[in-house]
Amino acid sequence: MVLTTVVFDADETLLDLRPAVTGGLVAVLDEMRRRTPAAAGVTLAELESDWDAVFGDLTAAPAMEIRRAALARSLTRAALADHLDEIADLFFARRFALTRPFPDVPPALAMLRRRYALGFATNGNSRAERCGLTGEFAFELYAHENGLPKKPAPEFYAAVIAAAGVPAGQIVYVGDSWEHDVVAPRRAGLRSVWLNRLGLPRPPGGQPDAEVSSMADLPAALAGLAVGSNSAGTLDAPAALGARVDVAGVDALGARA
Repeated sequence: MVLTTVVFDADETLLDLRPAVTGGLVAVLDEMRRRTPAAAGVTLAELESDWDAVFGDLTAAPAMEIRRAALARSLTRAALADHLDEIADLFFARRFALTRPFPDVPPALAMLRRRYALGFATNGNSRAERCGLTGEFAFELYAHENGLPKKPAPEFYAAVIAAAGVPAGQIVYVGDSWEHDVVAPRRAGLRSVWLNRLGLPRPPGGQPDAEVSSMADLPAALAGLAVGSNSAGTLDAPAALGARVDVAGVDALGARA
């Protein structure tokens, strides 16, 4: 089936979130130390650990709610819990100011837009217009808006299909999470590409239609999928594009909140 639509996860797929979150937490820690000597012994590592400490009980909650819970825990370390609203505003202002696409993203999106409709669908609170991606997508979906549950709920991918307006088999979902961006989309009938920037081993279970290590390799991977669907898996088209991609496990030469 012809591929018409490419839909992207946001954080750690298109957006380099880690430096932004770290920058937001540094701003929080500086403000805590400015407000009270009791924060002198609080460390950045402790603030970073507070996300993990609250996440397990709040997995299905909106990302902003999870971050506020983590910040509340951080503030109790210095008896500043009453200042949560101000500190949260400070964190999010800095976090969004620092959140930008990976360098390989803008040129890849520009190339892909010539051939495919592009979508943006995320569990997080990285809104495209606040993260350097204004006007890049035909549609955007955010978990918890209009009652939309988070990935990997089937309803999330049903909303992607509805927003794309094409059959599921014409849609490719691209992301860094094995469960959310590979296994669950394929269960919903979508194609999937695993963006494995860190070179991690594939987890057991499931199989992406393709795996790439950079957005620069994505056009070739998608071309390989199209050729594979039309020519019994031959991969001649990507060879003309000059990048190395892994399409459905065959090595081929070709073009936090």
